[in-house]
Amino acid sequence: MNESTHPVVHHLEHSRSLRVLWLLEELGLPYEMKRYARDKNFRAPPELEAVHPLGRSPVVEVDGHVLAESGAIIEYLVERAGGQLQPQPPEELLRYRFFLHYAEGSAMPPLLVQLLADKIRSQKVPFFVKPITRKIADGLQQSFSGPAIATHFGFVESELSKRPYFAGAGFSAADIQMIYPVEAALLRGKGEWPSLRAWRDRVRARPAFQRAESRGGPAMPPPQKLAE
Repeated sequence: MNESTHPVVHHLEHSRSLRVLWLLEELGLPYEMKRYARDKNFRAPPELEAVHPLGRSPVVEVDGHVLAESGAIIEYLVERAGGQLQPQPPEELLRYRFFLHYAEGSAMPPLLVQLLADKIRSQKVPFFVKPITRKIADGLQQSFSGPAIATHFGFVESELSKRPYFAGAGFSAADIQMIYPVEAALLRGKGEWPSLRAWRDRVRARPAFQRAESRGGPAMPPPQKLAE
C-alpha cells in the first residue's frame, strides 16, 4: 500500500485512466505513474489484479486507500484539492454532478454494445455462418445501440450548443470525465455533432491534456484495434 502523499496512478495504456492523469495535471499535483501494457488480446495484464481485485484501470493509491472507478477517483481527488475544477454556482454544480455520473452510467453502455456489434460483424467465421453473425450484429445496432447513441449524443450535442463546457462557461472535472464517451461516439457514431467536435478539439488543446497524453499515451485504441 502506498503511504506517500503523492497519488500513484496504475495506468493501463489506451484506457479510461488517462482521465486521472489529465486531472492531476490540471490540478498541478505531483504523482507517480505505473504503466501497464495490454496483452495480445488487448486485455489488461494480470498484474493489475495484485493492485485491485477487479484487475482493471484506473486504480489509484492515495492516502492509504486503493481507489477504483474513474468517477469516484475524480470526485475524491477534486475534494482532496479543495474543490478545484468543481463549479460553485448551484445550476453549474448540478450539471457538473450529472455529467460526472452520466458519462459511464448512461453514455457509455450503448457505445459498448456498438463495439460488441462491430466485433461480431468482423469475426472470422465460416462463410455459411457469416449471414447469421451479420444479422445478429445488425439487430443489436438497429434495435438498441444505433438509436441509443443518436438519442444520447443528440442530447449531449444540444447541451454543448448552449455552453462551451459541460457544467457551464468554465472548464471542470466533468469535462475530463466526458472525454472518453465523446471520443468513442465520434469514432463510432453516425451523427455530425459539430458542438461535440468543437468541444473535443478545445479540451484536447489544453496543455494539461497534452502533458497527460504525452506521459500516458492516447486513451482510445489505435484504428486497427477498433476495426478488430
